[in-house]
Amino acid sequence: MKLLSAVTLLAAGLFALSPAPARAYDPLAAPKASEMKPQDFTVTDQTRHRDIPIRVYLPEAKTPAPVVLFSHGLGGSRENSPYLGQHWSARGYAVVYMQHAGSDEKVWKDKPVAERMDSMKGAASLVNLLDRVRDVPAVLDQLERWNKEDGHALKGRLDLTHLGMCGHSFGAVTTQAVSGQNSPQTGQRFTDGRIKAAVAFSPSAARRGVDAATAFGKVKIPWMLMTGTLDASPISDQSPASRLEVYPGLPPGNKYELVLDGAEHSAFGDRPLPGETHPRNPNHHRAILALTTAFWDAYLRDDTDAKKWLDSDDAKSVLEKADRWQRK
Repeated sequence: MKLLSAVTLLAAGLFALSPAPARAYDPLAAPKASEMKPQDFTVTDQTRHRDIPIRVYLPEAKTPAPVVLFSHGLGGSRENSPYLGQHWSARGYAVVYMQHAGSDEKVWKDKPVAERMDSMKGAASLVNLLDRVRDVPAVLDQLERWNKEDGHALKGRLDLTHLGMCGHSFGAVTTQAVSGQNSPQTGQRFTDGRIKAAVAFSPSAARRGVDAATAFGKVKIPWMLMTGTLDASPISDQSPASRLEVYPGLPPGNKYELVLDGAEHSAFGDRPLPGETHPRNPNHHRAILALTTAFWDAYLRDDTDAKKWLDSDDAKSVLEKADRWQRK
């Protein structure tokens, strides 16, 4: 009996000393909600005499954090889609929302309801696109200065060597332009080499007769595209079908596409848009957060577990049966 007790105790002791099993990678896991409030700043581009309001979500850790820059859609602002900033910052990223004058909420807010659509369509211009893509390096240059400036709230908080770019709709057009798309219609390339990975919500196909391979065939960095089967826009000529033209034009190598079943244009934002008729699916935001977080972890942190999760069937665990997911 005594021998049996000793064996039992020894086994218990050995069990207690054995290492705990490793936790499976989970991109939705996050510490409790941060009590840190987002901070607002204004970047001034002296060369263009242009102010660019930004909102920054910082993680609680004081060490330099990888940065994700976000560009809103037409008629939006730096206050849009806070669910992204809240989750990504809880996961250790500094999330910077830009607001683009000329194509932000001021386009429609003070207009009579009957004039808002025409005002929005007028703001979806090449002039505003050029302003947007030039906002990106202006903001990044200022973030680099603030990151070194004694006494500034962002001093030492940003790891700009690990930088991602994301945007929705007109913000996706902006993201595409600065992260590798070839834009023959402007006669210029706006690729910013500081951007290491990019996510486009509601991406836009190439225009004016430019084929997808010409527009997207030289994208060198990881891209993730997200759209929906009902992702149309009353402002532009982009349709659910045209948004699917981008992915085939991308070269292989760390490229991903998600098509959410039943998702309308607003699925990536925080509120429905006028004219939309389908109920919002709560799982859409869950899938968006999981896949984008794994993407940032894989390509901004070089997290091998995140990369394995993203490139395996585990990624489908956050999706619904009719959602479509592919990678190359």
